[in-house]
Amino acid sequence: MFFRSYLMKRNLLSFVLLIAVSLRTAVNAQVHSEPYQWKSVQMRGGGFVDGVIYHPTEKNLLYCRTDMGGAYKWNEAIKAWEPLLDWVSYNDRNLMGVESIALDANNPNRVYMACGTYTSIRFPNAILRSDDRGKTFKRTDVPFRMGGNENGRGNGERMAVDPNNGNIIYMATRLDGLWKSEDAGVTWNRVNNFPEVKIPVADTIIIPKARYHPRPNGMIFVVFDPKSKADKKSANIYVGISQKGKENLFRSTDGGATWAPIPGEPTDLMPTHAILSADGSLYITYGTNPGPDVMTDGAVYKFNISNGAWTNITPLKPQPENQQGFGYAAVAVDPQHPQTVIVSTFHRYGKAGGDDIFRSLDAGTTWKPVFTGGGDGKFDYTDAPYVSHTPIHWLFDLEIDPFNSDHAIFTTGYGLHETFDLTDVDKGKPTTWGTKNKGIEETVALELLSPPKGVPLISAIGDYGGFVHNNLDEPAPEGNFINPHFANTDGVTCGAQNSDVVVRVGVGSSQVGGGNIGYSLDGGKTWQPTTSAPQRGSKDGFICVSALGNTWIWTPQRSAPYVTTDKGATWKQIATLPNNTRVIADPLNDAKFYAMDLFNGKLYTSTDNGSTFTEQDFHLPNGLPDRASNRGDIRGGQDRLYAAPGKEGDLWIADFDGLYHAKKGSADFEKINGVTEIHGFGFGKAAPKSNYSALYLAGTINGVDGIFRSDDKGKNWVRINDDIHRWSLILQITGDPKKYGRVYVGTHGRGTFYGDISQSK
Repeated sequence: MFFRSYLMKRNLLSFVLLIAVSLRTAVNAQVHSEPYQWKSVQMRGGGFVDGVIYHPTEKNLLYCRTDMGGAYKWNEAIKAWEPLLDWVSYNDRNLMGVESIALDANNPNRVYMACGTYTSIRFPNAILRSDDRGKTFKRTDVPFRMGGNENGRGNGERMAVDPNNGNIIYMATRLDGLWKSEDAGVTWNRVNNFPEVKIPVADTIIIPKARYHPRPNGMIFVVFDPKSKADKKSANIYVGISQKGKENLFRSTDGGATWAPIPGEPTDLMPTHAILSADGSLYITYGTNPGPDVMTDGAVYKFNISNGAWTNITPLKPQPENQQGFGYAAVAVDPQHPQTVIVSTFHRYGKAGGDDIFRSLDAGTTWKPVFTGGGDGKFDYTDAPYVSHTPIHWLFDLEIDPFNSDHAIFTTGYGLHETFDLTDVDKGKPTTWGTKNKGIEETVALELLSPPKGVPLISAIGDYGGFVHNNLDEPAPEGNFINPHFANTDGVTCGAQNSDVVVRVGVGSSQVGGGNIGYSLDGGKTWQPTTSAPQRGSKDGFICVSALGNTWIWTPQRSAPYVTTDKGATWKQIATLPNNTRVIADPLNDAKFYAMDLFNGKLYTSTDNGSTFTEQDFHLPNGLPDRASNRGDIRGGQDRLYAAPGKEGDLWIADFDGLYHAKKGSADFEKINGVTEIHGFGFGKAAPKSNYSALYLAGTINGVDGIFRSDDKGKNWVRINDDIHRWSLILQITGDPKKYGRVYVGTHGRGTFYGDISQSK
């Protein structure tokens, strides 16, 4: 459109010269990059680690999977987890939910990952295979759907390698039956002779004020019997199905040629986990739902594969009729002692008494609790202090180290716990469990604030509130936000000229202070809730603070904006703004605020401390965007209005489809050439000899997706990440106003990173 009007006003030669300059600029932007050093901002854990997989024959070789944050391999030398999927791009973001991990018992170098976050999304599902322990992967896109972040994600393992033939792999899927590879994961075919299983949607889950209808969970585990070798493969194979009221455990005794349900199997509950001991006992845990939704009943059974006998070995029977209902989620056997078994309860809350692990030395005849009922297990939160605010939940996998009977690991909704004194349970002594989260960063960044003065970063995250990061390389010793304590923190901001005033909003809890808004007058050292809220139930939404910190404007979720000038003691509705409008503060003028209706082309300005806003039309060179088009993740930094630091009235629009800068003294915006997609946008300290803040952008520029910095208001950009640091979906990005070149990147499930210009460049 620009070029068309230019031709009408200039001669052809000028146009050709303009094209040449534009092409040269685009090419330079495509190839120009700047090396950066990237590190994780240390929070540790913060998400559901739903499976741990030990290699059976190599010491200290283990992996873990997460529901939306990729997978990790343990590095014993540095005592930390190493991420394996940081190379996943935005277009392949569905691969970050890892449905299952499988290892080759006879080749420690081989690892397989079944990757797909949601069954309902059209994005790729793939089997990733590695011959170098996850350093590099080859990929096969597969037609079967996966749900790494759906109900039943803690079940498993759904994928398994035949211990008698490393080329044979089975994959039990949620919606598309049983699949098999005979060439080490390169190609896959459906096992058509497996009985057709029509799996209904799981029971409706009733939670306060809502009903949730989970998607079908399908087949949940494949277990081989390594002692049943026949014709260069395992003869006996077991497959579990997440259903009740009908057969849910099938077996083949001829290497997969035929399949049949096992006689006498329990069908009143659905299986959740299974493991085969070396002495021929198949242990299975059961519940009323796949989890991590509510379970109201459960059991543990043992199946003798030699004589076909079933035995109910449930440690503690749930009593749903007495409001003491719960299920059983995980089971593990000590490889060195096949009659030593541990199992975990699930959703044993309230009157039931709290989730626990039970341990048996006699194949389930008798049990001892680890935590409750006299178990008295203890916790060490040193590695991740925020965990002290959060009780055990989603304990969905248990593993005993194949080389150390004292060492065990269990999963939770915030990471992992481990002990090195498990056998103390047998002596009636308490065990001690520390977090094993170093290297795992699975939080979702909902807002990032780097104040002009004070701490490097204050993070707002999902599920665990957020942190004040005095030291980016160590977890906050005081843990996550309290007084009030939030689950999600949706917004956090400070006064641009007075960063002592910090305000955050989100969803509160009953822990340490109530309400859904909190503030600090000392840069985040201490917090307190406001004495009132705009209206009953105000939560989430957008928050802004005036330049000097005197005025706050909060737009709660699905609400009108409200303003306070007395630290939340009283609130006044802003009648001149539409509902759900995000307001931002001018960084210099304490009385000035701005807001935008992007899709209707309306810019709102207040010069009276937010009491009233005036409306004017604004224009974009390519027209206004279509609200119905793909706009990226709604929690991201796109489709927002921004104010440049240190300038009055200097506005930017980070549209999902492009970047725009307001013409001085005008409501018209100029398009920044080359930017075609934005997921996050922010400002940082200006480059040396520059008087304008550096720009940071996560998105696509000149056909290249990545993370970019501009030191000249968007005329030129450098890509500052590389193809091994992509992190799938990025939601937030901001520079540090105190240090040139430093940038903070908030991801969807891989935590928050900070980057600095590499000193070795």
